[in-house]
Amino acid sequence: MMPANPTPPIPALFLDRMARLLGEEYAAFAAALEGQPVSGLRVNTLKLTPEEFQKISPIPLGERVEWCEAAFSLTPMLGASPGPSALSSTERGQAGTSPEGGGGIEPGKHPYHMAGLYYLQDPSAMAPAELLDPQPGERVLDLAAAPGGKTTALAALMQGRGLLVANEIKDKRVGHLAVNVERWGAGNVVITNENPERLADHFGPFFDRVLVDAPCSGEGMFRKDMGARRDWSEEMVAGCAIRQRNILRVAAKLVRPGGYLLYSTCTFAPEEDEQVISTLLDEFPEYEVWPLEGFPGFMRGRPDWMEQNKKLKARETLSGAVRLFPQRVNGEGHFACMLKRSEEADGVSGWNPDRLESPSNVQERLWLAFAGEVLKTGFEADRLRVRGERLYFIPENMPGFGNLRVVHPGVWLGTFKKERFEPAHPLALFLQPGQVQNVLDLSSTEEGVRSGRRRPPLQAYLGGESLPAEGTPGWTLVSVDGWPLGWGKRVQGVVKNHYPRGWQIY
Repeated sequence: MMPANPTPPIPALFLDRMARLLGEEYAAFAAALEGQPVSGLRVNTLKLTPEEFQKISPIPLGERVEWCEAAFSLTPMLGASPGPSALSSTERGQAGTSPEGGGGIEPGKHPYHMAGLYYLQDPSAMAPAELLDPQPGERVLDLAAAPGGKTTALAALMQGRGLLVANEIKDKRVGHLAVNVERWGAGNVVITNENPERLADHFGPFFDRVLVDAPCSGEGMFRKDMGARRDWSEEMVAGCAIRQRNILRVAAKLVRPGGYLLYSTCTFAPEEDEQVISTLLDEFPEYEVWPLEGFPGFMRGRPDWMEQNKKLKARETLSGAVRLFPQRVNGEGHFACMLKRSEEADGVSGWNPDRLESPSNVQERLWLAFAGEVLKTGFEADRLRVRGERLYFIPENMPGFGNLRVVHPGVWLGTFKKERFEPAHPLALFLQPGQVQNVLDLSSTEEGVRSGRRRPPLQAYLGGESLPAEGTPGWTLVSVDGWPLGWGKRVQGVVKNHYPRGWQIY
């Protein structure tokens, strides 16, 4: 009897092409495609160091990822979960909310994950943010940001300083992006839901660095993404290449003179990789390939794999790109190429200063009353802004966004209600241990549910239940092993649960 959902085979036309391109290396490549998918864990260095996480990790960690100092490989995933095609490369590379492996623990449902201590991601998908190498204080744009793997990595590399705009054009994906950014606790991220053309029209050549992790055919994810296998066709590859060229043309207009543009995919197709870059170089002579640092196992770009009859500019410079193959590295397939814009390039930035409203006198009084009673840390007054009834802590030197669709203009601190201020969940995850007056700390190691017993407090809290706990009345930070997790409000010996309904996992 045939299984209900048989595993689709890897497309024969794809394998024929790769055999032709790889030559003697093809046998190792084909064998790797039949192996186990690889997953990884990247530590949130805004909260703790990789070495500190090693000491408390509930998940068996493998070797450090060579191209990402904050990351570890995990035990192989036990199975590949199906997924939609034409996703961004990091979306395909994300380990998901509950990858298998990790010694029987679901890493995506552990309380440390809910506290934002780590992000689950294919190690190869960690490469683009590392290669872009954003610096603290810079202006950076992640043009196709969902579900947030690249954005969280960029925010950590920037140490939470400067401006990071995380944009997602798809309405259905922007919510997932917002959740991951909020969990990460970065103070320099603005989330937008716009098409790239509107961003280019508004900002012009404004950003120091731009990352384009382009939607692609997903060939590099064939080990774990059965949907990519089913959807693949030569026509799909050609269609993705057209789409990628259009996105890259717009991205090129957003980079300041002297700035950098990194293009990445999770496909092996030269039509979606070197040829897309070659077309951009023909159309934008102010750009040049900026050679990327290679790591052990990385293959250089392969301009010799492009169509021979295609008109090319600086063909040999495309070897400055990098390719990641599963037979060479402990990860899935990826491509990345860095472009630098000439210092002499023309362009005038069209941005204006931030014009969000400052808190009114009444709102300032409510905020200060809350902060004085609840917090043990301060927030710079010149970075507090109001949108509607919400109070935000915006990035430093934030520009105006005009009529662009902004989901969150920074860290959502809370909401002004009638004669009171109510803290928001992102504020809890932005705070560091020791920055709140009243804390209810729960243990991650308390025994699980047993028949006839009340659920352990941590499970109960993450499931939306209130907790009996004597102490000072008022807003209380609920933490796990000392790490901020969410809010509760203590009333008559009971901490009423304010953990967001959409985040509850038990």
